[in-house]
Formats: sequence, structure tokens, C-alpha cells
Amino acid sequence: MSQSEVVTIRLTPELYKSNYLQWLEETIKCLKTRQLEKVDYENLIEELEDLAKNEKRRVRSLLEQIIRHLLLYQYWDVEKPRNANHRVAEIIGFRNQINEDLTANLRNHLEENFSIIYSNALDYLKAKTKLTNLPELCPYSLEQSLDKDWLP
Repeated sequence: MSQSEVVTIRLTPELYKSNYLQWLEETIKCLKTRQLEKVDYENLIEELEDLAKNEKRRVRSLLEQIIRHLLLYQYWDVEKPRNANHRVAEIIGFRNQINEDLTANLRNHLEENFSIIYSNALDYLKAKTKLTNLPELCPYSLEQSLDKDWLP
């Protein structure tokens, strides 16, 4: 371990509160150099938990967007001639984003929350479009929703 890698700053909850970026950089150095006795575990655990929540929220949001656009593409007949290409482009964009970083754990999370995500998409579309022909149960599977080549 070189001298520049040695963490000289004490990682404390106070540093976490006063200079988050420095706390983060020093925590990374401690982990890389295995100076585990200097790690502020309480705040590190909180940050990792927040990171996991944010990732789950991000993929749920992307899947909800995909479902919204699939429903609009399939059921909003009045708008279809004018907006079909836009809907398909949006579906592709959201699928590219979600599939880029989708891990097995995040996929399981989506599977477990699929009905809630669909319900949220449905609530949004009902309020936005006043459509009455939208199905109460999701007509798509998770696999179909994520499949870059599939459209209803």
C-alpha cells in the first residue's frame, strides 16, 4: 500500500454530515486498501440501502413507462394513426434503459411487484386519457414487456 493510499482522515458521522463527497471518497479508499477498521459502517450501510432502493425505484419506473406506452399503443385507437411511431420509439428507449442494467435481483423485484406497477400505470392512463377499454389485469407478461422485439 502506497503512502497516498493510506486514509489519514477519520471517517466519522460528522464528516458524513459535513462533507459527504469527502466521506465517500475516503470510504472508497478505506475499502480498496482494506483499512476496514476506519470505515463508518453505520452510514455506509445506510448509503448502500438507499442505493438499492433507488435502483429498484428506477427499474420500476422504467417498467411502468413501458407498460403505459404499450397500453397506449394497443388501446388508444383515436391517437394511434398519429402517435404509433412515437409510442414504439418510447417503448424501445425505455426497454434499452431497463435492459442495460437489469440484474437477476432487479428482475425478481420487478416480477414480485409487477401487478402494483401495472396498477400504477393503469391509474395514470385512466386519469390522462379517460379511456374505458383498458384491462384491469395486465395483458402482458414481464418477458413481453422487456422483449425488445415484442409489441401487442
